[in-house]
Amino acid sequence: MSNVERAASCFEEGFSCAQAVLSTYSPQLGLDRELALRVAGSFGGGMASMGRTCGAVTGALMAIGLQNGKTEAEDDETKERCYALVGEFVEQFEARNGSITCKELLGYDVSVPEERERAREEDLFDTLCPKLVRDAAEIVGQILSAERGER
Repeated sequence: MSNVERAASCFEEGFSCAQAVLSTYSPQLGLDRELALRVAGSFGGGMASMGRTCGAVTGALMAIGLQNGKTEAEDDETKERCYALVGEFVEQFEARNGSITCKELLGYDVSVPEERERAREEDLFDTLCPKLVRDAAEIVGQILSAERGER
């Protein structure tokens, strides 16, 4: 099973979009799956169902940070490289989906119970969200591989 399908399957099992993306890549980045699920646990639904940055995006950004984040305070070069990779991810995700914001992607503000219910009625969590998880997993996988020299 590919990482993209692994992320989609994890989401379909009932984990959040952020958990699905981060936990897919975490073992290869030195973070065990259970800890990745915990770390990403509050980021689903645009950060705890607030409709802000899409959880699939935040999961991917955490994966980029795990592989490329700085570990020494004065290492500004590594920080800038990591930020550039985040910019690359966001550019590609926005090109595919038009936004990185949950409420813009869904067309509903999931922080408002009535709007969250309308998104459910339109089956967006079962149709659109899996696509967003797949897109995020695919894009971040390409970025991580390229950084490891696997192109």
